[in-house]
Amino acid sequence: MADTKALKKQVCDMIDAMSGELIDISHAIHARPELAFHEHHAAKTLTGALEKNGLPVTREAFGLETAYASAFGNGGAEVAILSEYDALPGIGHACGHNIIATTGLGAALALSKLNGALPGRVRYLGTPAEEKGGGKELMAQFGAFDGLDAAMMVHPAGINLATMPCICISEVEVTYHGKSAHASAMPHAGINALDALITAYQAIAQLRQHIRPTERIHGIITKGGDAPNIVPEVAQAVFYVRAANAEELAALKKRVTGCFEAGGMASGAGVQIRWAKADYLDMKTSWPLAKAYEENSRMLGRDFFPLEKLPTGSAGSTDMGNVSHRVPSIHPMIASAPAHVVIHNPEFARWAASDLGDKACIDGAKALAMTAIDFLSDQAMQAEAKEGFAKSAEFSARSVAAAFNPDGVQEIGGCGCC
Repeated sequence: MADTKALKKQVCDMIDAMSGELIDISHAIHARPELAFHEHHAAKTLTGALEKNGLPVTREAFGLETAYASAFGNGGAEVAILSEYDALPGIGHACGHNIIATTGLGAALALSKLNGALPGRVRYLGTPAEEKGGGKELMAQFGAFDGLDAAMMVHPAGINLATMPCICISEVEVTYHGKSAHASAMPHAGINALDALITAYQAIAQLRQHIRPTERIHGIITKGGDAPNIVPEVAQAVFYVRAANAEELAALKKRVTGCFEAGGMASGAGVQIRWAKADYLDMKTSWPLAKAYEENSRMLGRDFFPLEKLPTGSAGSTDMGNVSHRVPSIHPMIASAPAHVVIHNPEFARWAASDLGDKACIDGAKALAMTAIDFLSDQAMQAEAKEGFAKSAEFSARSVAAAFNPDGVQEIGGCGCC
């Protein structure tokens, strides 16, 4: 077995030595927030850092223009380290993906500098479109996570957590097509698309009384008509549908579809239902890896909030869940702001480029690198992670099969970390 203590000290020293460069990269990505599938500046910045440090880079990797991949090491197990770097509409990096980008980059660079002492292989992946579109699921369709033994990333938050509680999510856009007419002079000549949508909305509201506590349905009307004196010809809405796992999500999606169809039948309007191409799966945490990450983070002086003390129903969604049903994975949370500051609001965006955010970049990179060393060095941990994953492998296979909809719409899927 490799001298893990010595290797961990080496990677931590290397990350400290390049901390200025890493923080500059974090701030550069933070200063130019880019939406899902359009992270050109971030991808260029990150891949440029890889090439500057002598690592091979594949751009436009695994079917996505702003994805990238790098790999190094020889023999042994293979672990993936992931970076995200897309931002939110209007509020920039209020989810702190500039920190996720930098922690992944820093960990990968430090591990690459171990040269022949690296006890395995590393696949470093740039994964776009987490906030919307399910980039990791789309990359998975091109084999991004094939052959891996583990995968890991770390996400900013107001507290340190061993994992992020996650449930599944699917997004759906419904459009009703009616017939316009003068709403006063000849309403009988029209077919009211808004009536169809309101009927469906009310049906969903009634459905919400009879779903599981772990399930959620919430949406907004994005188009309701053009003027009160015109019978609305087109009406449109977007809904998020959530459930604890993929099988329950599939069943709930059918019930929601029935509500949409009922609106069309009641009004006479045509209905177009467009589901996302990629559903986000629940997070299947590999606890051997998560415990190692927590221990390494505690060595850096970080305390962890007990998962059992989180408020009931406190859960988000992320496409890292899709990875976790393919390979043993972790998605811990790292404190990058005060505990009262929650992600997805403008205040968190400010903290993502603060001293606390910068410290999270460095500590997160160290914790990931050290956890990778633990895993690659310890065949017993690898076996334990593999055995734990296998206990629900059949369920995971069914979940993965349900997560990708070839006929779905790529641009509307997701709601990452939310």
